[in-house]
Amino acid sequence: MNGYPISLNGAALQALPSGALWWADARLLCVSDLHLGKSDRQARRRGLMLPPYDGIETLARLGDEIARTAPETVICLGDSFDDLTAAADLPEDLRVRLCALIDGRDWVWVEGNHDPGPTGLPGRAMADCRIGPLVFRHIATAPGGEVSGHYHPKAQIVLRGGTVRRPCFLADAQRLILPAFGTYTGGLSTTAPELCAIMSDDARAILTGSQCHGVPMPRHSPPSRGPAGRHRRRAGRPQVQ
Repeated sequence: MNGYPISLNGAALQALPSGALWWADARLLCVSDLHLGKSDRQARRRGLMLPPYDGIETLARLGDEIARTAPETVICLGDSFDDLTAAADLPEDLRVRLCALIDGRDWVWVEGNHDPGPTGLPGRAMADCRIGPLVFRHIATAPGGEVSGHYHPKAQIVLRGGTVRRPCFLADAQRLILPAFGTYTGGLSTTAPELCAIMSDDARAILTGSQCHGVPMPRHSPPSRGPAGRHRRRAGRPQVQ
């Protein structure tokens, strides 16, 4: 499997290029911040008409990971729906597709700040979920084997003379923060004070994409463009591992 190895509180995990997390020993797949129904919520609250295909694409990618890993347990780390109305008004074709993914698995809906109540779908709704040495919750609270989401972290690095910005995992010895798995999701830069405050100095950002790349967590924006900036980037750009 084309994953990036992470050791957290004794658990051997893999960050997958899609943004999902795989724990092979527990046969557990974890995703965060699906934000199903985001286009519907934007239309209801702001009158913004986004193409209504985010749910289809998000569930297609989730289905691919489930087919690839065959998990016994799936944990959705909160904000699975953009709000409770989006959960209640989930189109029937998406509901059927989602129920097919849930069928036969221990499916856990961790509560998020967008969807704090029951979803009306199969599975267990929990404030947080403890399995072995790990605790799964939506927002990082207490270090020590903690897996969370919420922040939609994105890292910006200089690579091969250009700037790359991608969703990423953030990992240190105490906690792991997942990127948003949903299609219509923004992101918080790793340079944001909120993330710098909770991640240790030796934290790594694991960039998603066609494959995962690990770099020291960027805590400052790359140099600006221009002759001097280009020179500084060539001299000191981070090395992808």
